[in-house]
Amino acid sequence: MSGFKDMLNRDIHKVFLNVDEFAERRTVKYDGETYDGPEHEGIPVVLIGPVDKEREQLKDDHVQGLHLVTHTLYCALEDLGGKLPKQGKSIQINTREGGKFFRKYYIAASALEVGMLHVELEEMDD
Repeated sequence: MSGFKDMLNRDIHKVFLNVDEFAERRTVKYDGETYDGPEHEGIPVVLIGPVDKEREQLKDDHVQGLHLVTHTLYCALEDLGGKLPKQGKSIQINTREGGKFFRKYYIAASALEVGMLHVELEEMDD
């Protein structure tokens, strides 16, 4: 690994996922596992959204009033147990730091970028 990539990996939690600056601690449930950190306070994540989009309706789709809501999740690969979330699977994230209520999202896409996960999430809202 290059010196620059080593530096980026060291800075993931110090800069990008710093809970005093950008990130929040959230509990994430994925693939039958719960990820809430060593102190059970949650793992550091940056959750961007919601962004409300017009839902593409198919010809035979007669459901009215639903909107596609998207979010983007950033977290460290190691904090999610080294798993790259798979498209089409579901993931649950608590609604606020320390919160007991979870929102369910569907994974639209995911990528690994120098130790950081970039996960595009979708949910339906009325």
